[in-house]
Amino acid sequence: MDRRYPKRPILGVGALIIHQDRILLVKRGGQPLAGYWSLPGGVVEVGETLEQAVCREAYEETRVQVQPVCVAEIFERIMRDASGHVEYHYVLVDYLCRLRHGSPQASGDAAEVAWFRPDELPTLRLTEGTLPVILKAFALAKSGA
Repeated sequence: MDRRYPKRPILGVGALIIHQDRILLVKRGGQPLAGYWSLPGGVVEVGETLEQAVCREAYEETRVQVQPVCVAEIFERIMRDASGHVEYHYVLVDYLCRLRHGSPQASGDAAEVAWFRPDELPTLRLTEGTLPVILKAFALAKSGA
């Protein structure tokens, strides 16, 4: 499936992996948004549940195993080209996740992977809309979700 100029929105998932008051992020290695820090995640495959997809994608990009806790956010990312045509359109279901096992390492289309404290986030080149979702996930995690 060509993700550029899709005929309909593409369903994806993101993993908000919070552990010891830090979040695990990946630096995108490919388009769209190469070089930006973002949540580990990707496209849901046919026959896969959303929770299965978030576990698989987190593992493929970071080599850690996670346990989804709850949906933290549903987010639309619509990106247009210079002429105004929709080049990418994703509907993303972001899950708050607990780290189950593993030591993070960049894999798949992730160029880098690293843990960040909330106070470090404003210095990062984050994908649009990611910071509010991360802050919401920190609040959910602190509330015992």
